Amino acid sequence: MASESENILHDDFEILAEEKLHQGFLSLNQLRIKHKLFAGGWSAELERELLLKDEAVGVLLFDPKNDSAVLIKQFRVGAIENAQGPWLVELVAGVVGSREEPADVAIRESQEEANCTPSKMEKICDYYSSPGISNEKRTLFCGMFNSEEMGGIFGLDSEHEDIKVVIIPYPKLLDMVYSGQINNAMTIIAVQWLQHHKQELVDHWL
Repeated sequence: MASESENILHDDFEILAEEKLHQGFLSLNQLRIKHKLFAGGWSAELERELLLKDEAVGVLLFDPKNDSAVLIKQFRVGAIENAQGPWLVELVAGVVGSREEPADVAIRESQEEANCTPSKMEKICDYYSSPGISNEKRTLFCGMFNSEEMGGIFGLDSEHEDIKVVIIPYPKLLDMVYSGQINNAMTIIAVQWLQHHKQELVDHWL
């Protein structure tokens, strides 16, 4: 049993105790916590499990000259019951290490997973992927690149990555989102952002 942490008092919530339940590929803590109520006063004491994950970055690689995007396809254990299978079409992505900046991670992951280096980048947004159970924060970028002669299978053997590069024309990209062929939040957010900002991005980049 992990020892209880010292009380951490904040203005609007209080962590009464925190215990580590599991430490492995993922970390899981249990918190006893209470918070102020909108109507005034304090909530009852709550017990919540918190999945601890490092900050992550996703990159939508977009080629404005050829009006196409590069996504990747890889096995995802969380999608093993997906009717289309557990190989998801998604953004280049990776975890932010200590002393790394998200923009630097975006470039590194583009090189490792898609064998390309974005020549320009635009930040899309920051968001929490599942704040009801996890502290994971994601930062999304759109990166400019040349898709000609791209393709192949990449990833790091040390991380057991088996990543296939997929080049998708922009009209098909939208169809894949709205038909459900692309069904993960990070990619949907980035593609819908591109749909709203594509022309200004092209005018800025070209």
